[in-house]
Amino acid sequence: MDHLDRLENQSIFIIREAYSQFRNIAMLWSIGKDSTTLVWLMRKAFFGRIPFPVVHLDTGFKFQEIYSFREKYAKEWNLNLIVAKNQQAIDKGINPDGGKFECCNELKTNTLKRVITDYGFRALCLAIRRDEHGIRAKERVFSPRDGNFQWDYLHQPAELWDQYKTKAKDQEHLRIHPLLGWREIDIWEYIKRENIPLVPLYFAKQGKRYRSIGFQTCCSPMDSCADSIDKIIEELKTSRVSERSGRSQDKESAYMMQKLRSLGYM
Repeated sequence: MDHLDRLENQSIFIIREAYSQFRNIAMLWSIGKDSTTLVWLMRKAFFGRIPFPVVHLDTGFKFQEIYSFREKYAKEWNLNLIVAKNQQAIDKGINPDGGKFECCNELKTNTLKRVITDYGFRALCLAIRRDEHGIRAKERVFSPRDGNFQWDYLHQPAELWDQYKTKAKDQEHLRIHPLLGWREIDIWEYIKRENIPLVPLYFAKQGKRYRSIGFQTCCSPMDSCADSIDKIIEELKTSRVSERSGRSQDKESAYMMQKLRSLGYM
């Protein structure tokens, strides 16, 4: 068994363990490389069809390529897709130009809270990785959120020998992170091995490519000639540039990300 096999097996174990404990469960699909890899692993875990909803938080400011990919593969993979959008906030003029913290909090965090409440989800699977951001490195695989959706990062359950906190208290829900131990290069090597389709923004055109995608107005491409998966993998082996360096949000500072996540952000 090689490195990717071990990561795959561990993730599928976590996914099945989560589903065995919770029937009112969902996963978040940002349609980026990590969450699309998680969808792929979910389909493997359940022999082709994910038995619970897949939620896309639609801010209204995503790349058109993301929307096109969502429509194509939600249908092809037979996903039970929930598109959640805070139209009221958008109509009130909330947007990235008016303040990045308020925008993320209203269009992502509060939208997510509403989805959890409306559908009664007790567990959510997310495709975050510890190596992606310093604050996410503090996470657990099974991470509790209290009745106010808040994350107490100072008091988290111990996780030893793959023993996880798989029970939620009243008014509590769990965030489950099957990719937490993966690295960015692991994701790309697995995408190559499995031939997983991706939004084309990740591949270089005219000397630029996106390494991380989200709000169109808050993401900038990086200088790159990596127009294939093999070239991206080779680029990552030598790059010293942060994966999220193209994100312009002030939330990318450690303090802002920690504040957002403590309030219920991904």
